[in-house]
Amino acid sequence: ENADAGIILTASHNPKQWNALKLLNAKGEFISAAEGAEVLRIADENDYDFAQVDDLGSVRQDTSWTQKHIDAILALDLVDVAAIKSKNFKVVVDAVNSVGGVVVPQLLKALGVKDVVELYCEPNGRFPHNPEPLPEHLQDICALVKKEKAHLGICVDPDVDRLALVCEDGSLFGEEYTLVACADHVLATRPGDTVSNLSSTRALNDVAERHGRKRHASAVGEVNVVELMRQVNAPIGGEGNGGVILSELHYGRDALVGIALFLTLLAKRGMKTSDLRRSYPDYFMSKNK
Repeated sequence: ENADAGIILTASHNPKQWNALKLLNAKGEFISAAEGAEVLRIADENDYDFAQVDDLGSVRQDTSWTQKHIDAILALDLVDVAAIKSKNFKVVVDAVNSVGGVVVPQLLKALGVKDVVELYCEPNGRFPHNPEPLPEHLQDICALVKKEKAHLGICVDPDVDRLALVCEDGSLFGEEYTLVACADHVLATRPGDTVSNLSSTRALNDVAERHGRKRHASAVGEVNVVELMRQVNAPIGGEGNGGVILSELHYGRDALVGIALFLTLLAKRGMKTSDLRRSYPDYFMSKNK
């Protein structure tokens, strides 16, 4: 839209009584700490005038961007719709009654997944469980994947930038391993290294080495991951909390592109989700606070 900036209204995985503004620059990326400080400085100075009612700008609504986002994902040669469709996947989705309940099933159907089982996909903002996609909060979908004999379970947080996966046996793929699997797929055909923050599994190092690449570690925070991805020209990077950033699409965590990459990898490998998880090295990480 050639906008100067953007604002996302979301508190992500925080409890429902909270709200927040995520501020974006003209590139559609989160503003840096320095830019954030400048916003606060301008606000504190109060040396500007609010627009009076006769001088207000106009508002227009554009609801086309969900489909444009999906179309951009489908256009990636890293995404193989035919391969996904041929596997007749059955997928369960837990969208914690947020925007993912609209967009994730829509994406899956566009990818050729005919059998989509929806769990907590009514976007009413009433979280049926703690919205952070951690193991202790995902027992309902784990049970439903087994009951439905699904190939895979997909869990997203309320703003759909984190992706957690459930194996066909009801076990968790592990949000740390979402980026690992997606990077495994991308690094097979794209030049360059990968990036994750310091609060991410060492398994990404091992997968990068399998492809003759390196994993670069950034400070915690999406803006830091993006900055380092730009420096090393990384095709893929992200965070160990299930955040996948594919640079050729955009520099932001995106569960939707993560879903498309993962399903393509799963289809091409022709194995169960649990077997794919076992193909990666096992590390234990103690995440406290």
